[in-house]
Amino acid sequence: MKIWVTRHGQTDLNLKHLMQGRTDEPLNDTGLSQARAMREKLVEHNPGLHFDAVYASPLVRAVRTASIIGAVPEEKIIKDARIIEADYGRYEKRNYLMVGPWMSLYWALPEVFPAPPGVESVDSMIRRSHAFLKELEQKDYENVLVTCHGGILRVISGYLTDAPRGYVWRPRPHNCEVRVFESRSGKHTLLEKYTLHEQ
Repeated sequence: MKIWVTRHGQTDLNLKHLMQGRTDEPLNDTGLSQARAMREKLVEHNPGLHFDAVYASPLVRAVRTASIIGAVPEEKIIKDARIIEADYGRYEKRNYLMVGPWMSLYWALPEVFPAPPGVESVDSMIRRSHAFLKELEQKDYENVLVTCHGGILRVISGYLTDAPRGYVWRPRPHNCEVRVFESRSGKHTLLEKYTLHEQ
């Protein structure tokens, strides 16, 4: 099975460098263009690409991105709350540079600093996303698309590279970046990564 994992396209909150977590913010015009450009890039490099299933976080920015990149209507997307973005609590919609030292240190080095009170921990993100992936791997898919968010993508990547900590925090995933993993007999490999030139 090939599991194609992508982050949603740009939103206005991304553009303003604000934490958006569970805020249900739509794609802006740039985000829509990014998703279309990534679809074209994937098909250019993989002629005839077809996804047997398309999964997304229930947030509208992920669903819209999934529809465009997956080339399926939104009603056919399988929405799963286990791949929703991290809960940032009181830091929601705060500027990246204005969240204070506790949140800044946690988000920069979660292997060292614990989550602030009210913010979802990495362990929680690992539990829910890894449960989703283990269930996904039981399906009989050749190619499947999973559309999510920058935070949760880090722990999905951890599972799909068999990372000892359960996550791969750096480098930060770009909007509409696609990481292609192979899952075979319980082992995982990163095969390819697609990004857009303007990022």
